[in-house]
Amino acid sequence: MQITRVLLIGLVFGVSPEGVWAQERAQDYPSRQVSFIVPFAPGGGTDILGRMFGQKLSDRFGKPFVVENRPGAGTVTAAVQVAKSAPDGYTIMMVTSGTMAMNTTLYKKLPYDPGKDLALVALICNVPFVLVVNPSLPVNSLADLVKLAKDRPLSYGSGGPGAFHHLMGELFKATFAIPMTHVPYKGTLPALNDVVAGHIELMFSDLAPALPLIQAGRVRALGVTTAQRAASAPDIPPLAEIGAPGFDWAAWQAVAAPGGTPKDIVAKLNGAVNAAIAEPDVAKQLVALGFNPIGKGTPEELERFVKTETTRFAKVVQQAGVAGSE
Repeated sequence: MQITRVLLIGLVFGVSPEGVWAQERAQDYPSRQVSFIVPFAPGGGTDILGRMFGQKLSDRFGKPFVVENRPGAGTVTAAVQVAKSAPDGYTIMMVTSGTMAMNTTLYKKLPYDPGKDLALVALICNVPFVLVVNPSLPVNSLADLVKLAKDRPLSYGSGGPGAFHHLMGELFKATFAIPMTHVPYKGTLPALNDVVAGHIELMFSDLAPALPLIQAGRVRALGVTTAQRAASAPDIPPLAEIGAPGFDWAAWQAVAAPGGTPKDIVAKLNGAVNAAIAEPDVAKQLVALGFNPIGKGTPEELERFVKTETTRFAKVVQQAGVAGSE
């Protein structure tokens, strides 16, 4: 009966059977729980966003979008898992500029193809990063830090090999020709905790998890990575203003699904994510957390944006001397 119905609709409206199936798929989606993969440990900025939008999607669709943390290898572990998942919309993922743009240059043999194995859904925001140090470190400025680093090697943390924290650390090293040891963690929060504890001396952190620690005096902020001051932390100067001319970098966060996920389902998810970001309370919350909300555009526009960013990041990865090093 279902097949007959599809054929009759196609004959009456001049739509192919595949097109009718696609319309019905979109209408019924989601009919059960959706796994929402976050590629970092709990507590970091990507995890905060995943939980926020997982709840928004659950509210909108009336089905649970359950966050699952899959940290490791600079988002590669999670990306491979999602790339191998059924392309039916029931597994989606928080992806970063690392997942989609940086990893192609960072890794000699990347075990997934961002352009084929992952289907971009929606761009949520971009993310200024902040350079933070342990308060006991005898530095109060960028110049102090560079001078200290030339006197003795320093250690910096990241959320994993190839993560944005890692790239900013390597770019910083190259910019000032200073030795620093990279210490990778499985997520932003474990790295930040070790900065607080003094096990490592500094890191470039996304603002969301760093702001409470900065405000509590548990880490000291020296500067942000963007040319503009962050709305949520206007007292922190851009590094470009205090000794690192041209230093202007932001990560970004988006949602993706396995490659081959039907376009109608991708479009439905795109509309839901964009609608959530347009809600005044969500936009306000994103700014308060240190994010710059975007939330406009189609999956096709996002694909073009990512291609441009891939080229841009390839240049800085090579400049930092980490191309193909992991």
